[in-house]
Amino acid sequence: MSPLAIGLLIAIVTVIVLASGIPVAFGLVVVAIGFLAVFDGLESLTILGELFFSGLADFTLVSIPMFIAMGAAVAASPAGGDLYGALDRWLYRVPGGLAMSNLGACAIFAALSGSSPATCAAIGKMGIPEMRKRGYPDGLATGSIAAGGTLGILIPPSVTMIVYGISTGTSIGRLFIAGILPGLMLTGLFSAWSMFHAWRDGFQAGQERQQFSLRDKLEQAARILPFLLIIAGILFVLYGGVATPSEAAGVGAMLCVLMVAIIYRMWNPRKLWRILSSSTRESVMIMMIIGAAALFSYTLSNLFITQSVAESIASLEVNRWLLLGMINLFLLVAGFFLPPVAVILMTAPILMPIVLQAGFDPYWFAVVLTINMEIGLITPPVGLNLYVIDGIAPDVGLPKILRGALPYALLMVLGIVLLCVFPQIATWLPDLLFG
Repeated sequence: MSPLAIGLLIAIVTVIVLASGIPVAFGLVVVAIGFLAVFDGLESLTILGELFFSGLADFTLVSIPMFIAMGAAVAASPAGGDLYGALDRWLYRVPGGLAMSNLGACAIFAALSGSSPATCAAIGKMGIPEMRKRGYPDGLATGSIAAGGTLGILIPPSVTMIVYGISTGTSIGRLFIAGILPGLMLTGLFSAWSMFHAWRDGFQAGQERQQFSLRDKLEQAARILPFLLIIAGILFVLYGGVATPSEAAGVGAMLCVLMVAIIYRMWNPRKLWRILSSSTRESVMIMMIIGAAALFSYTLSNLFITQSVAESIASLEVNRWLLLGMINLFLLVAGFFLPPVAVILMTAPILMPIVLQAGFDPYWFAVVLTINMEIGLITPPVGLNLYVIDGIAPDVGLPKILRGALPYALLMVLGIVLLCVFPQIATWLPDLLFG
């Protein structure tokens, strides 16, 4: 059996196994062990334990639980409500201003938490009932926050970017910086559509009768400013070469926990324990996927599947943009069924040589890949953000939430097109700061 035929069989079996509902990490281990035993003999299984733990031996992985703890601390506090309230007081006169406030709060909270579901939950619990109370269409109220929550895996610090950096050997600091302008671009596109949608449906400025003084506008900003300074400080030490990602993540997590305790008086040991336990559970889940992906990647490499696929695609005499289109379609479909971390760990060993040989920038490609993963977060059958929003507003219904989120998914496709036409959106700032 040829390596390409084995690779196709592995792809089919992997889809079937993961579709059964088995956790991603265990599914990847089952597939890896099964195919190694069948095609390489039982003696090849003697090094699996060493391979699994070697996949977790990278010191940079320490940054993942630290950033997750940082996000868990912020998500457990009322910071999301303060963000939402502060932006609402500045934008209440703008048509669709409350939707823009929610999107802005999602973008900032995404930078604080690095988690898309946490962003949806924190902002959605405040924003969706308020938007519906003020007369915004249900589709706009739910769809905008479902889409805004996806920014959590693009705007730094992003766990997805850390995993990509570890998988491809690229600079995590540079990856973080590459995600800033594309994240702002998507936020701007989302806000423009929200304003147009509100205007089209007859929602005009002035319907919201609140009046806020300058003091009112600045009142809540003082609470969220320390968290924004922490994010700015993390980015500064990363691109300034002052600290490694692991060191920056450790300090950021400690400061966020202290800020939550001081600003919101969350001194209760039970609350602090919930923060630590939730971040530990999520960290262990991601680490298990990383270790399992190391076994899966070894299987692909040992059976010469990775090399054969790369050579076959590289030998195709097609335009590099057509090749990129095929890669995007593949990533989009994979994102429909698998979480972003799993997709990156499974596909990076295959795609990176192809991307580099086609002449594409690996940091630019990281942004394109991440936006594809964002689309998967608001499209079925997985669509994690859709289910989070459905839990917040169950009376709206999943079909209407999906229809409300669909225009934002199309805007993400537009964002990918803009990145292809103007790659400097992702590469200019890292080149400016890192050379």
